[in-house]
Amino acid sequence: MLLSMGLMASLLERWPVSPAMFYLPVGYILGPAVSGLITFVPAEHALLLTTVAKIALLLSLFTVGLKLRMPLSDSIWRLPLRLGVLAMLVTIPLITVAGLFLCDLPLGAAVLLGAILAPTDPVLASDVQIKDLGDRDRIRFSLTGEGGLNDGTAFPFVMLGLAWLGVPSAGAFANIYTVSHVLWSIIAGLGGGWILGWLVGRVVIGLRRRFRLALGMEEFLGIGLIALAYGATELIHGIGFLAVFAAGLAMRRIESTNSGQLRADRGLDEAVYQLPVKGDEELATHPAKASAYMTETVLGFNQQLENFAELLMVILTGILLSHIGFSVYGVVLALLLFFVIRPLSVAIALVGANVTALQRRLMAWFGIKGIGSIYYLAFALQYQWIAPAGYKAEALAPRISSIVLTVVAMSIVMHGISATPLMEMYRRRRRRQRQG
Repeated sequence: MLLSMGLMASLLERWPVSPAMFYLPVGYILGPAVSGLITFVPAEHALLLTTVAKIALLLSLFTVGLKLRMPLSDSIWRLPLRLGVLAMLVTIPLITVAGLFLCDLPLGAAVLLGAILAPTDPVLASDVQIKDLGDRDRIRFSLTGEGGLNDGTAFPFVMLGLAWLGVPSAGAFANIYTVSHVLWSIIAGLGGGWILGWLVGRVVIGLRRRFRLALGMEEFLGIGLIALAYGATELIHGIGFLAVFAAGLAMRRIESTNSGQLRADRGLDEAVYQLPVKGDEELATHPAKASAYMTETVLGFNQQLENFAELLMVILTGILLSHIGFSVYGVVLALLLFFVIRPLSVAIALVGANVTALQRRLMAWFGIKGIGSIYYLAFALQYQWIAPAGYKAEALAPRISSIVLTVVAMSIVMHGISATPLMEMYRRRRRRQRQG
C-alpha cells in the first residue's frame, strides 16, 4: 500500500479520488467481513483506539495552525469562527433531533451522536484546505480554520452526552456550573496553547540568532511543542485540542511578524530563499530568515506525519466497519447531514457574511467527517453507559458505533470523489472573474 501510494501520488492529484478512498476498502478487506486477518472490536480496544486517534488528531490540528498565516485581526477570521462555532451549535441540535426520532436513541445518546458527528475533519479535508501560505481564498481559509476549531469546541457536548448517559466523570458538564466550566476550558485551551507556542518559538529563535544554539531537530521541536501544549493545558482543565491548534497559530504568527506580507503564489520562498546563504545552519540563524526556516521545517515534517496518520486511521476505520457492519440509519443520517443539516447550519452561520453564493454552497458541501469523529467515538466507548428505561445500555454502543462509522465512510467516498472537480471548477470561475 505504501509503495502504491508513493508511485501514484502525482496521479491522484489529477483524478477525482482521495488517498482515503484507497485506504478504506483495504481496511474493510483486512477485517472480519472479508479476510478476517485483523479483528479489532471497538469497545474492547477503546483505550488503544482513543490514543491512536488522539495522536493523529493532535498532529493535524498543529499542522492546521501552522498553515493559517493571517493575523487574528484580519476580518477573514470571522468566517472560520462562524463555521467552527456557530455552525456547530446549529448542527449538534439538528443531529440530536435526528438521533431521537430517526434512530430512536435516548436523549443522552442522541446528544453524544450529534457531538461526535458535528466536527469537520482537519486530516481528510486537505484537498480543500490552504495550499499556499499567502492564500486568502475564503473557502480554503474558512474550511481550514473550521477544522482546527471545532474538534476542540465539540468536546463539552461530548461530555454533556456522556453525563446524561450516567458517566460520573462527565458530571461537571451537566450541572449549574456548566457554562463557567466550558468557558474556562475554551479560554484556557486557546490562551495556554498560544502562550506556550509563542514562548517556545521565541526561545528557539533567540538561541539560534544570538548563540547559534538549538540548531536542527525541528522534528523534535514540533512534536515536543504538541505534547507540552496538550499536556500542560489539560492539567489546568483546558481543552488540549484547542491548545495545540493555538500553539501552531502562535508559531506561525512569530514567522509572519518577521517575514511580513507574502504573495499567494510565492509562499515563503520570498522569506527563506531570496537571499543567498551557504546552508541550513546559516538559514536557521539568519536574522531575517530564522523564524521562517524553523516554521516551514516543522510544517513540512508534520505534513509527512499527517499522511501516515491518515493512512493508519482510515485503514482502522475500514477494519472497524468490517467488524460492526454498515447501518441503514447511518446511511439515512449521512444523506440528511450532507444535504440538509450541514447546508442549513452553514446558511445560518454565514448570514451577513461577505461570501458569494458559490462559496457558501461549497462551504456547505465540504463538511467532511473523519478522524475527529472516530476519536470521540472511541473516547466515549471507554466509559460504561447507563441507558434510561426502555433502552438496553449494551445495545447503544454498537448502534452508535455503526452509525458513526457508516457516516464517516460515506463522507470519505462522497467528498473524496467531489473535492477535486468542485475545487477545480471553483478555481476556473475565480480566474475568469479576475480576468473579466
